[in-house]
Amino acid sequence: MSAGVGRGAAGPAVAKVELRLSCRHLLDRDPLTKSDPSVALLQPSAQGRWTQVFTIDYCFEEVQRLRFEVYDTHGPSGLACDEDDFLGGMECTLGQIVAQKKVTRPLLLKLGRKAGKSTITVIAEDISRNNGYVELSFQASNLDDKDLFSKSDPFLELFRANQDGSEQLVYRTEVVKNNLSPVWEPFKLSLSSLCSCEETRPLKGLVWDHDARGKHDFIGAFSTTFKEMQEAFAQGQAQWDCVNPKYQQKKRSYKNSGVVVLTDLKLHRVHSFLDYIMGGCQIHCTVAIDFTASNGDPRNSCSLHHINPYQPNEYLRALVAVGEVCQDYDSDKRFSALGFGARIPPNYEVSHDFAINFNPQDDECEGIQGVVEAYQSCLPRVQLYGPTNVAPIISKVARMAAAEELTGEASKYYILLILTDGVVTDMADTREAIVRASHLPMSIIIVGVGNADFTDMQVLDGDDGVLRSPRGEPALRDIVQFVPFRELKNASPVALAKCVLAEVPRQVVEYYSHKELPPRSLGTKVGEAGPSGAP
Repeated sequence: MSAGVGRGAAGPAVAKVELRLSCRHLLDRDPLTKSDPSVALLQPSAQGRWTQVFTIDYCFEEVQRLRFEVYDTHGPSGLACDEDDFLGGMECTLGQIVAQKKVTRPLLLKLGRKAGKSTITVIAEDISRNNGYVELSFQASNLDDKDLFSKSDPFLELFRANQDGSEQLVYRTEVVKNNLSPVWEPFKLSLSSLCSCEETRPLKGLVWDHDARGKHDFIGAFSTTFKEMQEAFAQGQAQWDCVNPKYQQKKRSYKNSGVVVLTDLKLHRVHSFLDYIMGGCQIHCTVAIDFTASNGDPRNSCSLHHINPYQPNEYLRALVAVGEVCQDYDSDKRFSALGFGARIPPNYEVSHDFAINFNPQDDECEGIQGVVEAYQSCLPRVQLYGPTNVAPIISKVARMAAAEELTGEASKYYILLILTDGVVTDMADTREAIVRASHLPMSIIIVGVGNADFTDMQVLDGDDGVLRSPRGEPALRDIVQFVPFRELKNASPVALAKCVLAEVPRQVVEYYSHKELPPRSLGTKVGEAGPSGAP
């Protein structure tokens, strides 16, 4: 059985995921026959209650909790009813399913007891309509001559069938003068234009003899699909009889009015963020926390670092909101957690790049909760100081991203989350570091906490123009997202994460597209042609 999951993505294609479900070793609740199992897909409502759904939107920026409940159905034709027997349930997030592609978990009964050996497996498959583009080249031979004193001047038109039965012109070639075996210029079409991204949608080719007065003479037509084009081209048999129905009806010996040949087909796939994630790309998150004195003494309730057991401070709220999303896309669920701007033990020298777990050999923490615990333990052990220098941490993460770039695969992408209460002091070095990082598999998210004037920080976010280094070198791509926390202070964690992570999918796709790296499961470069011209 399967469940549809769709999303209207912000990119050129609509990302859709199909979830396929299977169960093993289900409990048998029927004394004389085997169970008649069905699965209900549920999602928490705004009030926190589990509500049955049929389709949901896939959203990277959100932790989307799902619950699968298996029942032995007693209703007619498998319809659910109150007498159905509960066989077990399982909870996970949509992000976990997408990142792992296949999730197998034990089914649990009420109160968390295992339902024997029962398991449920959820497999995710990307069924997005891929909005790539195709390069086509056509020629014809032995076309009918429609002119008395010269040869025909042929041109080709391509039409696609619409869902309402009408036909839409998608391309018209140039006119080749006085030639019954024309070779038309190659052309490019998006798959959306050619066939609405449906490779089996009917296509029709019409060949005409051009007339300067607009009364073109019909030579013939042929029908095909984009799928047929690819298969025929791969076999070296991509040609169609150009048929005039009137001649076909009148003459028994009629064969065609010429032949149209597809001489070249190159398919270029435009991969989506979902393609890369489901292809095995991991998202590794590094958190960098501002420990400068401007935050205020953590022992004071007015401090931005004050720990209130009943109300998390802004640092913790931003950290948890973003971290809970990112951890679904990293198989080991470990976060690098760094601090800057503090005097640290044992010598209490200022550091702009220290592990908040005080383990220089391994700065990673187990899950987002591990980062929270390391942060809370770190506060009483350091002296808040300054200045607010972030270039060292950007450069440190960039070195990891540079090592990843050398693999030549879309295997790991780095996100650096910087939480700071003020404008950076080393602005020139920071701009230089960001411009260098723009060439690497890396994004930077800066969340400004507190009420400082962050106007100067907006220059790092390339939304209003291309960021340049002090030497004038432009950033290859926009990799920085700056968000003032005060604008989202009253927002839910979901809304905060959506705002902070909104640009990451686009940045991931931009980087791998620029490097011509496909998702790992494909194994060839974008646009690299195989036997059929397809990547």
